[in-house]
Amino acid sequence: MPFNDCFSFKNDQILSFSPMIQENSPALAPQRREHLRQMLREGGVARVEDLRRKLDVSVATIRRDLEILEEDGKVRRVHGGAVSMESRLEEPVFENKTNLAAKEKQRIAEEAYSLIEPDEAIYLNGGSTTLFLARLLRERSDLTVVTNSLQAAIELADSGPRVILIGGELRRISQTMVGPLTSAVLAQVHVDKAFMGTMGFCLKNGLTTTDPNEAYSNEIVAEQAGQVILLADSNKAEKVCFARFSDFDKIDLLITDKNLSVEYTKSLPKIGVKVRTV
Repeated sequence: MPFNDCFSFKNDQILSFSPMIQENSPALAPQRREHLRQMLREGGVARVEDLRRKLDVSVATIRRDLEILEEDGKVRRVHGGAVSMESRLEEPVFENKTNLAAKEKQRIAEEAYSLIEPDEAIYLNGGSTTLFLARLLRERSDLTVVTNSLQAAIELADSGPRVILIGGELRRISQTMVGPLTSAVLAQVHVDKAFMGTMGFCLKNGLTTTDPNEAYSNEIVAEQAGQVILLADSNKAEKVCFARFSDFDKIDLLITDKNLSVEYTKSLPKIGVKVRTV
């Protein structure tokens, strides 16, 4: 199930609405729903519990309001929350994502390539930056590549490493195989290095993506790989999406561009995450 894109937390602006709206006042119900709509439009996605807390109403009231907004085509309800159908922060289709920050992604991929040793087994998830890395592996017949990315598998179909494409449910927007069925293969293999892309990362909320099934598959890999290397341009910093798949304590190395804030370059090494900027 596709979800809207990530949102950035800046001084808690997404969920900061000062007036508490009386729950049982019919006259104020439209005002409450307009606040709810604005919160989702600004953030792109929010959890029911966060909405309930900020509006100081019951879960039942939030769900009833979301149902009305969904009928009006303003939101889409998902498990545990809702996403805005009006937000400008939509997840781009995969072909468009590869064009965003393309120069930075190419440099990040080249740095990642330099870390791959002969005869290693590596994992590539469905991130657009990992696709740049896959394109560099076409002549590396000494490797085994495990991936859930259809695009990465296509890049390596004619030459290069041995490729193991894991099964699962096809998520069309990201061109990846995701969900519980992926565990059947992932539980049977060990990779030396996992190169992971992400939709967003932040110090407080870790690594997140827009889809719980994609998060499920990423989480398994992050738990099992010998080394986890995050490939993410600085535009992903402080963005939080609906589904978390890893905390930073599972990450060994972040490769990013030189625009990453000083807050990250100082904070991440303190918790054991090396940072390379290119």
